[in-house]
Amino acid sequence: MGRILYSAMVSLDGYIEDPDGGIDFSAPDDEAHRLANEQAREAAAFLFGRRTYEAMERPWTAAAGRDDLPEVEKEFARVYQETPRYVFSDTLTRVPEGVRLVRSDEAVAEVTRLKQQTDGRFDLGGACLAASLLDLVDEFALFVMPATVGGGKPFFPVGRRLRLRPTGHRCFASGVVYLRYERAS
Repeated sequence: MGRILYSAMVSLDGYIEDPDGGIDFSAPDDEAHRLANEQAREAAAFLFGRRTYEAMERPWTAAAGRDDLPEVEKEFARVYQETPRYVFSDTLTRVPEGVRLVRSDEAVAEVTRLKQQTDGRFDLGGACLAASLLDLVDEFALFVMPATVGGGKPFFPVGRRLRLRPTGHRCFASGVVYLRYERAS
């Protein structure tokens, strides 16, 4: 049975976006980027909400053909393009090859089916999608950046309580802390 990992770069105060929707605080250093690459290589597929998909798709598919990028970014671009992607959206009408479009009202059924039919891990990106699929998420991974933003879009949905058990952590020289949890029984 497949597992769902919800992961993101977050501010120290728990936000994936600042109050203006910006994510400039979340650019990883090479060391954290390598861990993110490793995590991406292990994914059977990426599950994205529309906004996360739009933030990822164009830059990373374009990066795959660029020679002027650092190796860590070229590696992620290669992994990104090789990994099947699902985007959950009611506003998109078409997606490129390698991407499957799923309507939002079908998200729970589709992800339940994917989990039942796949032994691999699915990497979930997007706070709104994660909130709608929270009961299906098995693991949580946070790359905590050494910055606060004072508000914005939270990583965890407001008003929901979860009991989690730590399964790993790592500290980077840049001050980024990687935290990984799974649901506690």
